[in-house]
Parts: sequence; structure tokens; C-alpha cells
Amino acid sequence: MNAMHSAVWPALAAAALFGASTPLVKLLVGELPPLLLVGELPPLLLAGLLYLGSGLGLAAIRLLRDRGWKSSGLAAGEWRWLGGAIVFGGMLGPALLVFGLTRSDAGPASLLLNLESVFTAVLAWVVFRENVDRRIVLGMLLIVAGGVVLAWPTAASPPQDVVGLVAIAAACLCWAIDNNLTRRVSGSDALFIAGAKGWTAGVINTSLALLLGASLPAWPAAGAAMAVGLAGYGLSLVLFVLALRGLGTARTGAYFSTAPFIGAAIAILLLGEPTPAPFWIAAGLMGIGVWLHLTERHEHEHTHEPLEHTHPHVHDAHHQHDHDFEWDGSEPHSHLHRHAVLTHKHPHFPDIHHRHGH
Repeated sequence: MNAMHSAVWPALAAAALFGASTPLVKLLVGELPPLLLVGELPPLLLAGLLYLGSGLGLAAIRLLRDRGWKSSGLAAGEWRWLGGAIVFGGMLGPALLVFGLTRSDAGPASLLLNLESVFTAVLAWVVFRENVDRRIVLGMLLIVAGGVVLAWPTAASPPQDVVGLVAIAAACLCWAIDNNLTRRVSGSDALFIAGAKGWTAGVINTSLALLLGASLPAWPAAGAAMAVGLAGYGLSLVLFVLALRGLGTARTGAYFSTAPFIGAAIAILLLGEPTPAPFWIAAGLMGIGVWLHLTERHEHEHTHEPLEHTHPHVHDAHHQHDHDFEWDGSEPHSHLHRHAVLTHKHPHFPDIHHRHGH
């Protein structure tokens, strides 16, 4: 895989961590044998503990990395994008999902969750003018189709509450808005961005669960939930932000849509679940979709407009600048830098340096 496609790995790793968290979350809510011996947790309280684990864990990692508190690095105009992402992704999305799950069966709900990647891509292409071509659209549709096959109910299902299904679809739309807003700040510290989301969603969901009558579980149960949250929601989101930085929103969302398949594969390996025909059909569809994305080549002459921002970088063709401080030559490094007008031609993704029209 060439350097341009290196950002694919964080996207797939994010999907793997999030997908792996699904079987563990099922254990925590008592839907599978309680291998962790933590009992059952109410869904809303579990959501709060998962996000709290993400926020606390990422804050600790960031403090250790920076050997103390360090500024977020967000520019003044970027706080509104992060705030909007937190509201839609950390507050409205989880609340709508939990409400919808109380009025819907698991099969149709899982099927509807595939809407997130569709909404993400449509918003990226229509609202935020991200580049798209037929190969990427076809790849995304195949990946989503794999998720649909994986989640399709295998037996006759009773009639569903329309309000519940609409609430789940609305949750997917909220997360799609979150993904596109997060892309606007993806050049900043990924640990801070993911940690801020975790803190906010954790405090709000836990508080709401307690107000509705839930009780905090014993420490083993809470600790298990928070550990799963750190990996499946925290570190996964850090990798997702890094992928947004290098791939753009639609492509990152497509790779992340492989999470249900990864979760099913892990459940098969660890929990001994059967491997029905839909699993292999989904594997084939998603594999072809990912291959279409990996073999994409988008190249044309383009012009970089003047841009000033802060993010980790090396001194490549897009970063030829002087320093107003003493630099020891280490790379990658992060500081405020300015891009001059540059016109050239090379293969590229809609990353943080290639958000131009076509």
C-alpha cells in the first residue's frame, strides 16, 4: 500500500476496535452468557459508562504523553465545529438510539444503523462538497450492502413501531453530522477531540440514567464497561479522527462500515457463534467494496489556496516553510504554519490539504 493510502489503516483499525466492542457490550447488558461476571446494566447507564471510560482514559493518555496539561491546539474558529459534533454525536445521537431501541427489535435496529455511513457520505458530497466518483460510490454501496446482509432478520419479524425506527434513523443522521463536523477539526489533536466527546457524552448519559432511576453498578461492572469504552469508543475515535485527516469523511465512513462484520467475526472466534451463509456473503461484498477504495487513483492538476493551520506534519511537498523558533529537525512535529499558493499534480485524497472543487 502506497503512502497515500496509509490513512486507510487507522480507518480499518477504528472499525476493528468498535466492532470488537459489540460482543463485549452484549455481555455487559446480559444478552450473552455473562463471561465477565458483571451482571446486567441498563442500556443508557451502560452508554454513559462506555463514554466515561473513553473520556477518562484518553485524558490520562494525553496527560502522560504531554507530561502535563497542554492546550488543545484548536483555532478560535474551530470550537464551533467541535461543539456541534459533541451535541449531535455525543448528546442527541445516543439519546435517540436508546429511545428507538426501547420501541424496536434488535434486527431492524441493526439494519437501520447502516444508514449512518449513507448519511455521512451524502452530507459529505452534497453539503461539504467532498470529491466523489463512481468507483467510490460503488465501493461504499457494496460495503453498506454487506452490512445489510449481515443484519437482515432471518425469521419473520413482528410489525415495528414506526416512531422507534424513525428515532434510530435520526440517531444515524446525528452521527453523520458529527462525522462531517469532526472532519473540520481533524487536523487538531485527535486525543483531545475524542476525549472531549467522551467526557461530554459520558457525563450526560450517566446523569440522565441516574435521574431516570438507575443505580451505579459495583466497581467490577463499571470498570469493565469503562475499559470496553476506552478501547471501542475512545481509541477507536482517535483512529477515526486520524483517518478523517487523511481520507476525508465519505471514505473514512465507508471503511468504518466494516465494523459490524468485524464484530461478527470476533463473536464467531471468541464466543463460538455459527457462521451462516449471510456472514460469507457480507464478507465478499465488503471485501470487494474495500478493494475498490484501496485501488482508487484520483489525480489532476489542482491549486492550493493560502491556508494557515496547526497539525502534525513532515516537510513534504505541501510543507515547505521556515520556522520562527529553534527546530531540532525532528519529524513529524506540530506548530502553526502557513501554506502559500501552490499548483501541482499528484494522486490525492480529499484530506485536510485537498478540499478543492473539481
